[in-house]
Amino acid sequence: MKANKYIIILFSSLMLFSCSKREKSSITGWEYNNSKNGGYEVNSTYIEQITGPGLMFVEGGSFTMGRVDEDVMYEWNNVPRTVTVSSFYMDETEVRNVDYLEYLSWIKRMYGQTYPEVYNKALPDTLVWRDKLGYNEPYVDQYLRHPAFKNYPVVGVSWQQATDFCVWRTDRVNERILINEGILKEDLEQMDDNVFTTETYLSGQYEGIVRKNLKNITHENYGSGEQYRRVKMEDGLILPSYRLPTEAEWEFAALGLVGNTNGSNTNNRKIYPWNSSSLRNSDPKNQGEIMANFKNKRGDNMGVAGNLNDNADITAPVKSYWPNDYGLYNMAGNVSEWVMDVYRPKIEQNSTTDHRSFRGNVFTTSKVEDGLPLIDSLGRIIKEDVNLEDNVYRRNYKKADNINYLDGDIESQMGIDWNSYLDEKAEADTAKIKIDKWNTNVDKYKNNTKTGNSHEMYAYGESSLITDRTRVFKGGSWKDRAYWLNPGTRRYLDQDQSTDAIGFRCAMDRMGAPVSNLRENARRGVDYSKKKVY
Repeated sequence: MKANKYIIILFSSLMLFSCSKREKSSITGWEYNNSKNGGYEVNSTYIEQITGPGLMFVEGGSFTMGRVDEDVMYEWNNVPRTVTVSSFYMDETEVRNVDYLEYLSWIKRMYGQTYPEVYNKALPDTLVWRDKLGYNEPYVDQYLRHPAFKNYPVVGVSWQQATDFCVWRTDRVNERILINEGILKEDLEQMDDNVFTTETYLSGQYEGIVRKNLKNITHENYGSGEQYRRVKMEDGLILPSYRLPTEAEWEFAALGLVGNTNGSNTNNRKIYPWNSSSLRNSDPKNQGEIMANFKNKRGDNMGVAGNLNDNADITAPVKSYWPNDYGLYNMAGNVSEWVMDVYRPKIEQNSTTDHRSFRGNVFTTSKVEDGLPLIDSLGRIIKEDVNLEDNVYRRNYKKADNINYLDGDIESQMGIDWNSYLDEKAEADTAKIKIDKWNTNVDKYKNNTKTGNSHEMYAYGESSLITDRTRVFKGGSWKDRAYWLNPGTRRYLDQDQSTDAIGFRCAMDRMGAPVSNLRENARRGVDYSKKKVY
């Protein structure tokens, strides 16, 4: 009995000793987070990415993207193809008027005195409500700002304005995280180029009002107070950027096929974000109720008095109707939504990437001077296109602008293979031979192309409205027929234009494993017996 007691004590001591030991590198044997051996830091307590404000977790997977039922419009711009979407996060609802007004308020406070044009540029176009044969002036004057509409989706916002909103939201969320963690204090004196942005903070070019930085065990020089350091990306506190979803992500999230899986099979291909070919609720408790906000027929936006079918003649509050299996509201109807992609009318399965599919890449890098990224007058790091000469030996890409890749781009039309010529230059440099042919070809390329412009390829203004600035928007709206409620449908508009029926929601990349263990990320089961309306 006494021997057993000593064994228990010894075992407990060993456990305590082993728990107190630092984690070691499996390839060198050196301890992590030890200031005595250089202090290489590793976050050993990190579990997984937290869910940013307003977001829902969307577990990714493969699905058939495009329209698989009859294309009654005969557009053939959504050829079915199998693609894989990585797990990501998406806003539970469309961005509301109250959200966008918060954005405008911040801009006015930061830049209103010095750069009023920034505020004016961000303003939604409320004149989109006007109709030559309709009385919509109340919406022109009141829809954006009246409290009765605060939980309605913002409209009149262009693709560019929506993208700028995502950038702003990223910075405000990360600044609040650092304040909540006790790293920074609220700084109401921010203005002009002295504002918090995620990039300037991480690059050491924004200090802010520091409450208490993290302990520095790396012996790196962080300026005054070397025993402390600012937060780094490796600490896991800073969230990835909010952004618009890609077309593939939006369509995948709208379908919500996670609720239709049986093992490795997906049952019951959906026409809409709900499990039915009908536009009305089949649940006995809500039988016959309209599932989304759309135009039922000509002249019928909401049914008859006393029995309104969708309770909305224009838009509806963002939590109206029922969420899909990912917990996302109004992925059909209410407003159509911007996505990141540049529009192209034809998508061939053998010419597009089948993993994280996206068209619109223009690769950029920070503009650097004296070893530091340059900052503009609004406090943001200045970006420039990647340098072609620096990518001569790169195989996965050569040039910055890849919008027209494999899409009848100008160099293909002119019989010029840009990538081949870059390879030719690399070979010429290596062999130390003359490159007169290379220079001639480059001049020919420059003379016969316009960077970032597809006017020539698509005969803009003659037979199409497609350019490199033409962006996709998805989903039906309050003024659309049921055809457009199918997530596979797609339309387009110039990135600087807006309408009274297009809004947006934000997305965020998922870092790490595609499956989440956090309780708040668990898939929600849809309860069609409960209808949520503000």
